[in-house]
Amino acid sequence: MNKQYDVVVYGASGFTGRLVAEYLHNRYGDTPLRWAMAGRNEEKLKKVRQDIGCDAPIIIADSKDKTALDKMTAQAKVICTTVGPYAKYGSDLLASCVNHSAHYCDLSGEVPWMRRMIDNHHEAAEAKKLKIVHSCGFDSIPSDFGLYYHQAQAKEKLGAYCSSVSMRVRAMKGKFSGGTLASGQNVIAEAIKDKSIWKVLTDPYGLNPPGERKGNDRRDLNKVEYDDQFNSWIAPFVMSNINTKIVRRGHALRGYPYGSDFQYDEATLTGKGWKGKMSGKMMHTVTGLVMGPKPGTLMRKIVDKFLPDPGEGPSPEERKNGYYKLLFKGKTEKGDTLATQMTGDMDPGYGSTSKMLGEAAVCLALDQEDLPSCYGVVTPVAAMGDVLLNRLVQNAGLTFSVK
Repeated sequence: MNKQYDVVVYGASGFTGRLVAEYLHNRYGDTPLRWAMAGRNEEKLKKVRQDIGCDAPIIIADSKDKTALDKMTAQAKVICTTVGPYAKYGSDLLASCVNHSAHYCDLSGEVPWMRRMIDNHHEAAEAKKLKIVHSCGFDSIPSDFGLYYHQAQAKEKLGAYCSSVSMRVRAMKGKFSGGTLASGQNVIAEAIKDKSIWKVLTDPYGLNPPGERKGNDRRDLNKVEYDDQFNSWIAPFVMSNINTKIVRRGHALRGYPYGSDFQYDEATLTGKGWKGKMSGKMMHTVTGLVMGPKPGTLMRKIVDKFLPDPGEGPSPEERKNGYYKLLFKGKTEKGDTLATQMTGDMDPGYGSTSKMLGEAAVCLALDQEDLPSCYGVVTPVAAMGDVLLNRLVQNAGLTFSVK
């Protein structure tokens, strides 16, 4: 593609978008990468450009101005967008990317919207050999690539892929994303209006291709229980509803390399004994309070007073001091077992997410000839495989190891 820019960061004046722009400037400022910042407010974009000390070009485009979006996507190899909730602000942009042959990556964890984008654009994007890649941040790159690494090690060390793998959040430090909260609340609001959306949300295979929405996986954990495999109490992981669906869609798109009966699940480790059980119940209760109240209710208004708004985020020191550790355990059909661990070196929702998204965008822009031949609305592993895995390890602070 003969485009003016390799990457356009859309939403660069927002909190996360600014972090992505800053990452590209710091990591690729002295390289031939051609990138630009885009958004609807020129003054805010100029302020970001001044603050991070770069000279990236600025593109003005409102999410509802289709003409401006078309002009922007026509200039870009890759659109990297942080503007959510995507169901409100992302549909026209994604359609414009497909129409003007631009690859695309985002931070979406909005399952119903992603289902609509798959239904509306997968075939057209596939025909044009475009890669439209959702969930390139903490949801769901750690899960997608953590499993990918785990299965590669299982094949090498055990001689076979694991037929089932469980991911457990072992440790995490970081603030919850205001943008993620807003997206989650928008999904709830949509589901209240349209009951069919609940079917997509609760179906373990809700993002799978048509005709392939079946398997042995159950719904994501919604209670506290004891896990004999990990010798610990476990609680629901707030991101599992999107992560598990991304993993299953990617597995289907790749032709089921781990077998048609492969099973995958996620949860959070809370510890042993009475203390671990109580910790799990407290975590489950807090998650319910944060995500449960319906939009517009008094309880929603009270809870929101204590939560970050979109555009807010932790300080540089808080981002630097954050981290996460994810543990994967799997078993082959013969009963052989393997454990691997994936770690991130910054807080998950902002510091690590901005680096992962930035590397995904650069990978789509510069590495196309080396990427897997999987096109359409695809997942991170299906779209970029080993090439992005290596970038994540070399540049984005992710570490993978056999335990």
